[in-house]
Amino acid sequence: MSALIDLFKERSPRPLAIGKYLFHRDQTVDQMFMVHDGEIRLIRHQADGNEVILQRAYSGDLLAEASLFSERYHCDAIAATPSKIRALPKSSFLAALQTDLDLATFWAKRLAQEVQRARLRSEIVSLKTVAQRLDAWLAWNGDIPSKGEWRALAFEIAVSPEALYRELGKRRASSFSRP
Repeated sequence: MSALIDLFKERSPRPLAIGKYLFHRDQTVDQMFMVHDGEIRLIRHQADGNEVILQRAYSGDLLAEASLFSERYHCDAIAATPSKIRALPKSSFLAALQTDLDLATFWAKRLAQEVQRARLRSEIVSLKTVAQRLDAWLAWNGDIPSKGEWRALAFEIAVSPEALYRELGKRRASSFSRP
């Protein structure tokens, strides 16, 4: 991780207010971004108006890694919390990968982990019920997030917020009814 952090450490963090866009779908990819502080989400808006969270990036995370080899972004990046990001020209990032074996190895490992996460998410959204999706998510992530994060969790497991709230309500009611 330090090879990646070292690449960005000379770049000054710039603020991004909650709800502000870092980039938009179809914008030209000319920079790579690392989250310095806060949370940035990659969001894809569906034809029916729903959002799908493709990535939640936190401090030290690279945002939209696959964009390194794309001409244009395929989603929007939005600050979920007050955040700070560091930016590096795409050309500089590519040059560093070509000259730094440790960085290139770390990058390959990181991308493999992202593929694993994408496959897990695909498995979760292939499940038929909200309960099954929530159980699968919990098996990998642990506890249910705080109430303020439920809407994001619903989008992450590809269910409506209302369906998730009903499922959480059922679970709460059944835990209270146990002796």
